[in-house]
Amino acid sequence: MALLRRINQVLLFLLVVTLCMILYKKVHKGAVLKNEADDGSETPEELDEEIPVVICAAAGRMGAAMAAINSIYSNTDANVLFYVVGLRNTLSRIRKWIEHSKLREINFKIVEFNPMVLKGKIRPDSSRPELLQPLNFVRFYLPLLIQQHEKVIYVDDDVIVQGDIQELYDTTLTMGHAAAFSSDCDLPTAQDLTKLVGLQNTYMGYLDYRKKSIKDLGISPSTCSFNPGVIVANMTEWKHQRITKQLEKWMQKNVEENLYSSSLGGGVATSPLLIVFHEKYSALNPLWHIRHLGWSPDARYSEHFLQAAKLLHWNGRYKPWDFPSVHTDFWESWFVPDPAGVFKLHRHNS
Repeated sequence: MALLRRINQVLLFLLVVTLCMILYKKVHKGAVLKNEADDGSETPEELDEEIPVVICAAAGRMGAAMAAINSIYSNTDANVLFYVVGLRNTLSRIRKWIEHSKLREINFKIVEFNPMVLKGKIRPDSSRPELLQPLNFVRFYLPLLIQQHEKVIYVDDDVIVQGDIQELYDTTLTMGHAAAFSSDCDLPTAQDLTKLVGLQNTYMGYLDYRKKSIKDLGISPSTCSFNPGVIVANMTEWKHQRITKQLEKWMQKNVEENLYSSSLGGGVATSPLLIVFHEKYSALNPLWHIRHLGWSPDARYSEHFLQAAKLLHWNGRYKPWDFPSVHTDFWESWFVPDPAGVFKLHRHNS
């Protein structure tokens, strides 16, 4: 009996020691995790991913960029970093507009675009000279302007974002694709193209198929085009595929051979993108690029349809800050008045 009692005491002692060791490890582990959190390092769950959004702020339409920024910032809890791109003579005005308005709370960087990179790459003739403005080509040079991000969103200034930009940022790009765009054949049925006289949605509308360089591409003229007013780009793939160099090559060829023109389709910046990204781009959710709101002052869409859209784009001649234009109430609700009083809305009774 004495021996049995002795064995039970030893077993009880070992059990107590084991429990003490387990408890110590748990307490110690908790203390280590707390110390790691206290020393300023964040766990992956606590670390907010930064979403870089690139937008241009041109001198004559700076209010457009500010409205777009306001709509993006107001509709998300994500950590957005705005890269606001301008020419040298506009940079101080951009900063003043942001810092002296309701936009003062945004996280932003002002980036200067040097138009000298475009020397010898743009033909001077165009039916729409505004499309030849240097900032229209900023999207070609994203890796040179934005260097510390793997994924970047680019949006034109004539957009309003009604959805959470995080959703757009989370767009999946197929392996090997440097960018995602909206196909012009993926428009919702509510956007009836018959209302948009002269609208092009194929390569024929942007490229001159009479030219040998275009014929030699082997691209069918009936291929659906895409709109580069909203881009989700993978910077690693962009640099690996030397996209910028490819785009510059086709810009220079156009100067020499007049391969495309803004009078054909919708812009001299779209045509080289169509060539370089042919069958090499991922698709955006169509609701993230409801466009052509600026194509005609007579084409209107249902309020319900526009309210369901994640992003509205007034591409075309008829901008929502000018007259005539349509669905201006969707845009004007995000307008941020110019602290300097220079940019003004043009309305029928003004």
